[in-house]
Amino acid sequence: MSNGGGAYEEEVLGKAYDSRLMARLLRYLKPYRLPVLGAVALLMLASGLAVVGPYLTRIALDEAIPAGDGRHLAQLAILFLGATVLVFIFQYAQALVTTWLGQRVMYDLRTQIFRKLQRLDPAFYDRNPVGRLMTRVTSDVETLNELFSSGLVTVFGDLFILFFIVAAMLEMDWQLALVTFSVLPFVVYAAFLFRSRIRSAYRDIRVRLARLNAFLQERFTGIRIVQLFNREKADLERFKHLDDEYLDAHLRSITYYALFFPVIQLFTSVALALIIWYGGGAMIRGAVTIGVLAAFLDYARRFFRPIQDLSDKYNLLQGAMASSERIFRLLDTEARIQDPVTPRRVPPGARGEIRFEKVWFAYGGGDGEPDWVIRDLSFRVSPGEKLAIVGHTGAGKTTIINLLMRFYEPQHGRILLDGIPIERLRLRELREQIGLVLQDVFLFSRSVEYNVRLGSEEVGADGVGAALEAVGAAPFVERLPDGASQELGERGVRLSVGERQLLSFARALAIDPRILVLDEATSSVDSEIEARIEEATDRLMRGRTCLVIAHRLSTVKEADRILVMHGGRLVEEGSHNALLETGGLYRRLHELQFVGTAA
Repeated sequence: MSNGGGAYEEEVLGKAYDSRLMARLLRYLKPYRLPVLGAVALLMLASGLAVVGPYLTRIALDEAIPAGDGRHLAQLAILFLGATVLVFIFQYAQALVTTWLGQRVMYDLRTQIFRKLQRLDPAFYDRNPVGRLMTRVTSDVETLNELFSSGLVTVFGDLFILFFIVAAMLEMDWQLALVTFSVLPFVVYAAFLFRSRIRSAYRDIRVRLARLNAFLQERFTGIRIVQLFNREKADLERFKHLDDEYLDAHLRSITYYALFFPVIQLFTSVALALIIWYGGGAMIRGAVTIGVLAAFLDYARRFFRPIQDLSDKYNLLQGAMASSERIFRLLDTEARIQDPVTPRRVPPGARGEIRFEKVWFAYGGGDGEPDWVIRDLSFRVSPGEKLAIVGHTGAGKTTIINLLMRFYEPQHGRILLDGIPIERLRLRELREQIGLVLQDVFLFSRSVEYNVRLGSEEVGADGVGAALEAVGAAPFVERLPDGASQELGERGVRLSVGERQLLSFARALAIDPRILVLDEATSSVDSEIEARIEEATDRLMRGRTCLVIAHRLSTVKEADRILVMHGGRLVEEGSHNALLETGGLYRRLHELQFVGTAA
């Protein structure tokens, strides 16, 4: 994997703050207006009470203690304690509300992203690696969670504290307040430098994390190949290199933080020194009281803490902007294949006639002449007919199935189901008519029953049992410790290839489809399993339209008709015996598989 990262690379971060993106993010708070207002109100109360302590200290030092008024002093102490307790209560309640708010918004956002990902067509997944999409649903959403629960609302708390402290200091002594604020330009400049440096470091962290995650996903997915070809040592060295880059980016970020916070502490100390110098001189002249000086020292320490927090939240903000841009780009992606505006329904009595009329198709797009995979293809499959499609690898056989299922749209021509163009049918209704069995079987890590019915309420336990029995899968399912309730593990690793294939047949047949499509469905099983599958499918295909795509011609000899594809075109058509007699491409394929094997 190159340093560039290729398709797995994260996009470059956009602006640190984008008002358009922020406005769109704030829409997710609309259903929770009352909790938001409650959190802001709690922050305002906590911020206001947080500045009461120094003010009470001034009164105690300037009035109660010089007057020897113990009663007044006790009242001030009780007020101080009460304010501290109320600040604790308000901050605790605010933390609960903002955390709940962040989790609710993230729940809504994750649900919306997952719903979008389920609707997008396979062409989208051809262009976007799974690792990147997982990042959108997990880490990008979690970054926004931090913004809503720890950043967006709590920023108001920092601003409120600054406002109340400035107001209190100006009210006590505006001249001493201006002396205290004289260090602010230096603080702002330091924050500006920190912001630019940490932004660069944060970008490097995201890029290097994307490379690391892509490398891990690819290697763990292909771990058998890694071990088979003894690539462990080489891949470990590559991982160390990527991990070192990720570590360096983090260390650089930590270095900036380690410099910034002591710098703020330094300016805080300078402000305190100025207060002592100027305020002490004013106190000697009788212009400032000891209580005011003590309150200013306390306010100064509290004043620079929110500034530190605001600078830190800038890092959170820019991460949230980058994550929201990627998330909204995904949410704004329109599925190329959608339900029609005015859909038609498949007639109840129809049996599954299929027609391709002058269909042309090329994957992808772009400039220049398309690389046609299907060229001017026309054929008809009668209801109940068993049609086989054969040809060399790359001839376009599987593409025919992808077009029939509307995973992709042809550039020219049309496809009809029972006389209705398939683009006029709802996707759900179209795909309900077709039972598809692929060579590469995907099973979920749940039970046998779930993998057959896939959560469909229309297929009950009896339907699952009947489907398993029909394809000859019932005997091995009954031998499992928990029968049909047995958890299969990731991708069905507890089953053999043949057993997984039998379950895929049961899954296709459980929905009782009008059309049965087998795409190299028996190429990965042994002869015994293949015989069992053929026996079951021969029985189950009666009354159904059936399309069989196969490399092994032994599986299509009994087909009613065979289409021979070459270079995306239909070059021959007929029965097995008729095609052998013509001496064309089908006969050459037959000789390669059988005559060559016999020799």
